[in-house]
Amino acid sequence: MGKVEVLGRLLSKYFALIVIIISILAFLLPSGFTWIAPHIVLLLSIIMFGMGLTMKPTDFSVVAKRPVPVLIGVIAQFVIMPLVAYLLAIILQLPPELAVGLILVGACPGGTASNVMVYLAKGDVPISVAMTSVSTLLAPILTPAILLLLAGQWLPIDAWAMFQSIIEMIIIPIILGILVRRFLPNTVEKSVKALPIISILAILAIVAAVVGVNKENIATTGLLVFLAVILHNGFGLALGYVTARLCGIDETKRRAIAIEVGMQNSGLGASLASVHFSPLAALPSAIFSVWHNISGPALVSFWTRNKNR
Repeated sequence: MGKVEVLGRLLSKYFALIVIIISILAFLLPSGFTWIAPHIVLLLSIIMFGMGLTMKPTDFSVVAKRPVPVLIGVIAQFVIMPLVAYLLAIILQLPPELAVGLILVGACPGGTASNVMVYLAKGDVPISVAMTSVSTLLAPILTPAILLLLAGQWLPIDAWAMFQSIIEMIIIPIILGILVRRFLPNTVEKSVKALPIISILAILAIVAAVVGVNKENIATTGLLVFLAVILHNGFGLALGYVTARLCGIDETKRRAIAIEVGMQNSGLGASLASVHFSPLAALPSAIFSVWHNISGPALVSFWTRNKNR
């Protein structure tokens, strides 16, 4: 095993701890991280380009072979998380920017880290990868539409501008990644081991930038945002699992759907919030990046211990 692969595994293994440390540093020393804020969109595009480099035709063949669990999972993804965010925003009486930010992260597609969590949880990894891929490709249409429907009462929503942003931030970089893999397969295979490191560093930079910019906001609304994000993520994981169970789906697919529904592409949420709303609106996404990398491994540990018993 090469040094790059070892480093990638170490960063992945301790990612939750690292992102907490970085977040604390960004809160204590914001000036050291706020300079990253103007580059959040670029960082997300790099992550999505890496995702495109790893995409294969088999990721989508699963949809044709086993469409029902993927369809159920994607519907749950774009129904459960936005509605839970909307209800939490009302119940907790969140300020407008935080309400929109919470609904925004709820309306985002599944995050790439979910695939790793599904693997560790002994879930159905192909279903997880297919759900991530399909929900990401649907995001340009569904994310702005959901936000326009649920968040328009708090802030003006420019759905068309958001559609264009998502195309630029995720679809074009993914297509470029797929094309590079298609025409330069040998080069991609040599560099693919470095992709987890690049993606992790980019996510850490995005979180640090949002936390640094929002130091004052965190000091005044931090507990409320943390509560909203923890409840949002928890309900997503639980309701995703329950939905899959009620639909008669087997255990491995239940775990995949639960994790896919509960873990969001919070980097996209932070980027869209920064571009279209305000730094405060990006705060729920940044905290979600921290929290779902704690709750995900915790859920994996719970399932593992339960199986051993």
